[in-house]
Amino acid sequence: MGLIVVTGSTGRLGGRVARRLAAAGVPQRLLVRDQARAPHLPGATVATAEYSDHTACRTAMTGADTVLMVSAAEDAGRLAQHRTFVDAAAEAGIGHLVYISFYGAGPTSTFTLARDHWATEEHIKTTGLPHTFLRDNLYADFVPMMVGADGVIRGPAGTGRASVVAQDDIADVTTAVLRDPAPHTGLTHDLTGPEALTLADMCEIITEVTGDPVRYQQETIEEAYASRSSYNAPGWLVDAWVSTYTALANGEMDGVSSAVPDITGHPATPLAEVLRRSAA
Repeated sequence: MGLIVVTGSTGRLGGRVARRLAAAGVPQRLLVRDQARAPHLPGATVATAEYSDHTACRTAMTGADTVLMVSAAEDAGRLAQHRTFVDAAAEAGIGHLVYISFYGAGPTSTFTLARDHWATEEHIKTTGLPHTFLRDNLYADFVPMMVGADGVIRGPAGTGRASVVAQDDIADVTTAVLRDPAPHTGLTHDLTGPEALTLADMCEIITEVTGDPVRYQQETIEEAYASRSSYNAPGWLVDAWVSTYTALANGEMDGVSSAVPDITGHPATPLAEVLRRSAA
C-alpha cells in the first residue's frame, strides 16, 4: 500500500478518516487549504492547496497511490473546483481516486447539489482514473441541526423517508476502501443507515433520546422559501436547502443499502445511537 492523500482532514468526515489511518499506522499526506488548521497526526505530512489551484493540487498529489476527495465546501463554483482537482489528480498520475458523493446523485436529482455530485462523477470517469464513488445519504449527525430554536423541524418533506447514515460509519467504509481500493474499482457504494425514517420518525427519536420535545411541521414550498428568506443567503443555496426536503418528499433518499456492514463488518449505526454518542 502506497501513500494516501486525504483531503478534508480539517472537517468532520475527512478528519475522522485521517485519524483512523493514523491509528492504523498508514502513511498519509493531508491536503489542506490552511496549514495551521491541519491535524497533528503520526505518520502524516501536510500539503497546502485549494481545489481551484491546479498546479498546487497536482504537486500535492504527485507520488500518491490513492486519493480521498471530499467534496469542496458548498459554493456556486464548486463544480468547477472539483473539475480542476480531478484534472490535477489525473496529471499527477495517482493510482485510485475515492470520491465522497451523494445518495441518488443524477442529472435530474431534485436535491440541486446532488446534480453537482453526479457531474463530478461523470468528469472523473472521463479521465480514466481508477475510482470508487461513495454516495452518502443525509448525515445522521446533522439531523439535530435541522431542529429550530422552538423544537420544530420545518420543511416540505411530507412523509418521505431518508436512510440517514452516521459519519463514523462513512469514515469506517472510506478507510477500508482507501487501504484496499482494488476490490472497489469502478464501483459506486450507497452508504445508508439501517432504516429509512420520515422526519416525524426522526423527531420522535430525538425526543426519546434527549428528553426535549421535537416535532415535524410540514411546509409548502412557498412557505419554505419564505421562512428561509431572513438568512439573506444566495438563491442557489436557498434552492439547495429547500430541495433537500423536496427530494425527501419525492422518495429520492429512501432505501437501505448493505454497503456499511458488507465493507466494515459491523452493522450500520441507528440514529438513536448516533445521538447517544453525541450526547456522551
